[in-house]
Amino acid sequence: MHNESHSAAYAAAGVNIEAGYEGVRLMKKHVERTFIPGVVSDIGGFGGLFAPDMSGMREPVLVSGTDGVGTKQRIAQLMDKHDTVGIDCVAMCVNDIICCGAKPLFFLDYIAIGKNEPEKVAALVSGVAEGCVQAGCALTGGETAEHPGTMQPDDYDLAGFSVGIVDKARVLDQERMEPGDIIIALPSSGVHSNGFSLVRKVFDIEHADLGRVVPELGLPLGETLLTPTRIYVKPVLAALQAADIHGISHITGGGFYENIPRCIPEGLTARVEKAAVRTPAVFGLIARLGGVPERDMFNTFNMGVGMSVIVKNSDTDKALAVFRENGVDAYVIGEIARGEGKIEIC
Repeated sequence: MHNESHSAAYAAAGVNIEAGYEGVRLMKKHVERTFIPGVVSDIGGFGGLFAPDMSGMREPVLVSGTDGVGTKQRIAQLMDKHDTVGIDCVAMCVNDIICCGAKPLFFLDYIAIGKNEPEKVAALVSGVAEGCVQAGCALTGGETAEHPGTMQPDDYDLAGFSVGIVDKARVLDQERMEPGDIIIALPSSGVHSNGFSLVRKVFDIEHADLGRVVPELGLPLGETLLTPTRIYVKPVLAALQAADIHGISHITGGGFYENIPRCIPEGLTARVEKAAVRTPAVFGLIARLGGVPERDMFNTFNMGVGMSVIVKNSDTDKALAVFRENGVDAYVIGEIARGEGKIEIC
């Protein structure tokens, strides 16, 4: 059916309705990749419908998470490469949700853009769809809003929202944590999506040659920085089924010092062995070029650990095996001990 919607006055104000329709048409094939059992509606309605499978759950609990890509998207804009930051957007939400032990069900995105270019919007959504596929959740809807006059034509801001589900009895309870529990590191893919205000300052991103291969990295600077955030949903869900896990932290803004303590109860502390942390070269480069103290590095970036998982001592080998079976080269970085500081990096 031909869509008769058109407003010459709105177009004169800078909003192209027809471009919005074209963007929806181009993104449809990407969205359909994410459809899983439970999806009830197609894109284009006023709300995304999802019927969750709650069989086997006594007290289903919904868990929600929302976040954006942040200033990392400026790298994408400068490189004119827009098909990966959507993965970051999904990752920042679903990686939070699994810290409760929940399985993400569906995701919605929101794109504010200076000028609606259908191909660019479709590229952004293709990344979101890929992130949803990696997380095993559905992309059930979203919104693209054209903001002429308040954003530059090439600017955009990408954010999202996800909902997951877990049986109340399986929600991770930090009160079960005890001295001797082991801290397992799940390696990051790089800087992920946090600390980019500092990253942009250190590398003077607005004037940098992002295509130049940096010897310490073995890759162009832009490619290294744009590497998508790793999504840990499937490996963590598998580990939750196989091992006695007492806490999970998504290492985002605030680094080790802010995020690991979020799952530590009073009276206990996480003792992290600094020498055990496998830190990618990009972090050493940031520290050197920016003159950033080591304490600040661990308080800003993930330093190569995208997620930490605290497991019962006797289940350590079991958890490590499951992570490795699911493609994550997990390793031990410390243990839980009695203390009041909640984290010690030594």
